[in-house]
Amino acid sequence: MPELPEVETYVRELEPELRGRTITGAAVTWPRTIAAPHADAFPAMATGQCFARFHRRGKYMLLGMESGDTLIVHLRMTGKLQVKPGDAEADRHTHVRFGLDDGRQLHFHDTRKFGRIWLVADTQPVLAKLGPEPFADEFSVAELGKRLAGRRAAVKGLLLDQSIVAGVGNIYADEALFLAQIAPQRPGGDLNEAELRAVRDSVRQVLGRAIELRGSSLGDSALQNYLRPGGEQGGFQLEHNVFRRTGEPCPVCGTPIRRIVIAQRSTHYCPHCQK
Repeated sequence: MPELPEVETYVRELEPELRGRTITGAAVTWPRTIAAPHADAFPAMATGQCFARFHRRGKYMLLGMESGDTLIVHLRMTGKLQVKPGDAEADRHTHVRFGLDDGRQLHFHDTRKFGRIWLVADTQPVLAKLGPEPFADEFSVAELGKRLAGRRAAVKGLLLDQSIVAGVGNIYADEALFLAQIAPQRPGGDLNEAELRAVRDSVRQVLGRAIELRGSSLGDSALQNYLRPGGEQGGFQLEHNVFRRTGEPCPVCGTPIRRIVIAQRSTHYCPHCQK
């Protein structure tokens, strides 16, 4: 599912396409996609809005409008936000379409229908529970230690908790813990200062490299987790060390990568390097 690097790529690549563009109309074919306002009111509220600001918070795209409203998009598992030609046909998985004043369209495509869109004046009710951004000063070793203190849950599961650090999901938690040489099943509260620093630094390193390569594209064509706004794949999947490499040799020691389940999520690690 799209995580911080994929969402950051969307924001960076959508900005030159959408900045200054006005929405000329909107159509919703799966009402549950619209979290706010009510789906019936959404097209009228979106029409006439002009894209002006482009940001990300955790896994949320924040597309700010000249009016002061913000179009918030959360892609969840299979959501994609793509700019299409004006004559592009909408398939059965395209649940929201926006017309643009240059004749093109913006499609929200979501095979599994878990993605959500908000158009709101105040973003805080949506974003209030998020923890610090991984690259922010607030994501310090001391702050991470504070948030994990006393926690008996597995550190892998805790990294998926968006109130602890915003934007990390299954792919990048596995890859960061491998880089940090921390076993994913270790209780979060047991990590010492050196291990906390290794986790913090590895999260930043893995996310930074994934942003450089414009995210990870996984799955077949029908259930591709992520494609860039122009339809291209990301490239970080070619550098995964452990994620979805069950049984393959560890790139460091050659031990077969093991798969277990933590917090109801597939977890991949090297049992030799991550003791």
